[in-house]
Amino acid sequence: MINQIFHKSTYWLAGLAIIFIVSFAFAQKGATVNDSSENQATYLAKLDSLEGFNQPTAYNQSAKNHKRLIAELNQRIRVYPKDYEASLLKVFAYIDSAEYAKAESLLDKLIEETPEFSLAHLIKGDLLTMQVRPLLGIGKNEILEKVVRSKYRQELGNLRDEIDIRLKNYHNQFVSTKIPQALLLMSESVDTAILIDKSKNRLYLFKRQNDLLPPKLIQDFYVSIGKLRGNKTVRGDLKTPEGVYFITRFIPDSNLPDKYGIGAFPVNYPNELDNKLGKTGYGIWLHGTTSDSYSRPPLDSEGCVVLPNIDLASIKHLITPGKTPIIIAESLQWIEFDEWSRTRKDVLASIESWRHDWQSLDVDKYLQHYDENFWSGNHNLSTWRARKKLLARSKKYQKIKFDDISLFAYPGEAAEEAIVVARFRQSYQSNNYNSEMLKRVYLAKNNNNWKILFEGK
Repeated sequence: MINQIFHKSTYWLAGLAIIFIVSFAFAQKGATVNDSSENQATYLAKLDSLEGFNQPTAYNQSAKNHKRLIAELNQRIRVYPKDYEASLLKVFAYIDSAEYAKAESLLDKLIEETPEFSLAHLIKGDLLTMQVRPLLGIGKNEILEKVVRSKYRQELGNLRDEIDIRLKNYHNQFVSTKIPQALLLMSESVDTAILIDKSKNRLYLFKRQNDLLPPKLIQDFYVSIGKLRGNKTVRGDLKTPEGVYFITRFIPDSNLPDKYGIGAFPVNYPNELDNKLGKTGYGIWLHGTTSDSYSRPPLDSEGCVVLPNIDLASIKHLITPGKTPIIIAESLQWIEFDEWSRTRKDVLASIESWRHDWQSLDVDKYLQHYDENFWSGNHNLSTWRARKKLLARSKKYQKIKFDDISLFAYPGEAAEEAIVVARFRQSYQSNNYNSEMLKRVYLAKNNNNWKILFEGK
């Protein structure tokens, strides 16, 4: 219903604008209507004062910077032609430079291609109203106030929240030379990784390059998250969890209600650490939007991550169930190359030392690699020690090999200590037992040493 209201309001505003223009002209008795520069300044002044803007935005810079902004947005569109967010940002850039014809032309094209994009309709209404009088901000005009009934005011507020978060993200992008701390190492079998920054309502898609180079950012999108901020702890708390998770499968839209859009990728919440901490809940998915909407408000799900259908369709083929990690953080941490390289080198050295001591049949040295809070299934460190000492009595030799290693750092806000999740293929041979398995290990930093906190399949 709200989409229909805003779509129809574009046409109502067109008619109302003409009436207001005529009546305003008579009321002024020959005085000029507020010129475009005043309309522009009043409208965009609200954008420039958004909370979180620590520096002047690109919109109020020189003409040279304005051209650079347009060039950046055009590059985004060249890479991803359906980057309708970039098109909407171009509209604001045109408004800032008082190029209203270009802004309106681009909006008309945007509305034609994505008729369900309510924000585009809202800005089109603003453009029409600006021909009459200044606005107090996006969607803040007396004409729209008369059109939108009180019960739809919340939906209007949601649209304002959505454009605010999109703009904040654009003006506060991370330094391009930095690397996400979470992606320490992606093995050959892990082609892509998904990172979610809840504070920015942003999904980042990274692609593996090789063992020596950090992963490369190939796309980022606006997403909706849980209705309440914070880390999920109990079932029904309407929060999106934070941690290192993995896509488990894909559910096509034919098997789902329309609310999930073109499909859904469930994740393994609660994971091993969540279960250890007593967290509850289930059904955390990455999924699309309803067929009659382009996007959802920033805080709108029951805990899932919701991506516009158009964007989900563009990356669906890059997500591999059972392999693609999805790392969710309140705020992603970005680090320099030297720190990234040093951390992963330290973790890999700890894993190799553990493998070597395990293979040596020296159980005491092997057990030194385990954290005092270690667990695995029903085992704690004490029962694990007893089990390993018993098994060692029958061993004459052990050959252990790890390959296809991936390392993912746990979000800082989601754990009390520095934790890295290692996933790899383990080959084990001994005189009385052989096995091949995929293994997952959590390592915690303890006195500058990485100790095994959890070990399992």
